[in-house]
Amino acid sequence: MRRLPGTPEQIARGVFAGAVTVFTPYFGLHFVIAALLARVMRGSMIAALLATFIGNPLTYVPIAIISLNLGHFMLGSRPTVGVNDSLFARFGNAAGDLWHNFKAMFTDDVAHWGELLIFWNTVVWPWTVGGVIPGLICGIVCYFLSVPVIRAYQKRRAARLRKKMEKLRQQADAAE
Repeated sequence: MRRLPGTPEQIARGVFAGAVTVFTPYFGLHFVIAALLARVMRGSMIAALLATFIGNPLTYVPIAIISLNLGHFMLGSRPTVGVNDSLFARFGNAAGDLWHNFKAMFTDDVAHWGELLIFWNTVVWPWTVGGVIPGLICGIVCYFLSVPVIRAYQKRRAARLRKKMEKLRQQADAAE
């Protein structure tokens, strides 16, 4: 992020886009979503892509818990994931349905959509709805924290470059 082109506000809008995107359940699409959101906001796409790394193995568990529970609360539903039916089992069952349906395209098997529908209703949709508020909060905090830091860095870098150019001018004048 040290040499990103643009104003501090443009770069920070990219950081905002990346931070908000992390709170969506669309793994594998975070880069695409962050880049599109940054483009719409006229922010730095590179900063948006880098900011998606806020989501990592250490942060995804709390993000998932907060987003899922808030989503179920906002939708007026109850989280149905229990001891025998874990979140990992829901992901596994949905993946099993996807694999079965893929094989069914080439065989006489009938496609099964039940587990995918359960996964959508109990995980993806609540996580999407519940990720909006914490995503916006995280994005706003990241925006307002990054603007002054980026501005200070750019000023310091410009001062160093001016100092270096002045030194080169002095050396050129001395050589003449």
